Amino acid sequence: MILDAIKNRRSMRKYKSTPIPKEKVTAMLEAAMYAPSACNTRPWRFIAITCRETLTRLADAHNWAKMLNTAPLAIVVVALPATQDGIQNGLAEGYYPQDCGAATQNILLQAEAMGYGTCWCGVYPKPLQQPVREILQVPEGETPFCIIAVGEKDDEPKMRGYYDEAKVTWIE
Repeated sequence: MILDAIKNRRSMRKYKSTPIPKEKVTAMLEAAMYAPSACNTRPWRFIAITCRETLTRLADAHNWAKMLNTAPLAIVVVALPATQDGIQNGLAEGYYPQDCGAATQNILLQAEAMGYGTCWCGVYPKPLQQPVREILQVPEGETPFCIIAVGEKDDEPKMRGYYDEAKVTWIE
């Protein structure tokens, strides 16, 4: 059940060094590309990183992504805002953050379903974009959205989320 994957997913900050097979990474990317997007514009691309030097450089550049020092994989979601320009008289414009967020969540859940831990490290809209852009040579016009650390779990953090009825308004 999908709710089990949602409840079991945690932001992992410690990983074993075990490499992730390419077909597992491809499954995560496939899940990302099935995410909904405004007018089906799919305003994203992905950078899968297993190069230890690049992972270390990203960890050094992003104060809250130090877990990349142990993660064997990072997936960077890159937003492509221009893909939404002019679509259906402007209907799709500006929805790339929501769309990339949906793609990111799909990666997190697919990784959890396969037994891997993840941590979503935001990049957009903070000044962190520039160092990530430089390290990964992301061209202008594209926006580094987030970095997702992925790996075999080496920790068991407690659940932090919960259902809160007080945050629900029912209109019946």
